Amino acid sequence: MNRLDDVTIRPGRAEDAEALSALGRRTFVATFVDGFGIPYPPADLEDYLESSFGVAATAKKLAEPGAAWWVAERNGELLAFANAGPNGLPHPDARPENMELRRLYVGTGAQGLGLGTTLLKLSLEWMEAETDGPLWIGVWSGNVKAQKLYEAYGFAKAGEYLYPVGDWRDHEFILRRD
Repeated sequence: MNRLDDVTIRPGRAEDAEALSALGRRTFVATFVDGFGIPYPPADLEDYLESSFGVAATAKKLAEPGAAWWVAERNGELLAFANAGPNGLPHPDARPENMELRRLYVGTGAQGLGLGTTLLKLSLEWMEAETDGPLWIGVWSGNVKAQKLYEAYGFAKAGEYLYPVGDWRDHEFILRRD
């Protein structure tokens, strides 16, 4: 059996807000706090988690015009998700009508199943259909694994910026694919 045979990939829906919120929160902490050991001050981390992954914030993002969400689920449990939409990265060549991969999160227990690559390909197809300009991704400067994945799909470093996590600032790379 293919390791993805029992996983369903589908568009994200309004009723996914609570599960997406929980998965986003867990995955961010597992990746950046537990995995990479970024020492976010607790108040900054909590402010960020609520503003980025709170249920209300997630519901609002799910309803955003011009954006798309995909979720991977097994037996009703969300394992991974991707979100793309109008570009918002701070680069002089970037335009809102260009598309940005905003999130590609795979829960800890689902890593190694190929869900990240599957969701990336789906996101890229959608983004290419939605713009004739370049595609954009912001990625933490220390996440070499993600950078290599995006590089394999034609993305190259185009800039850098500071990404706010509360008052903390992460050093991020801006990647572009023309």
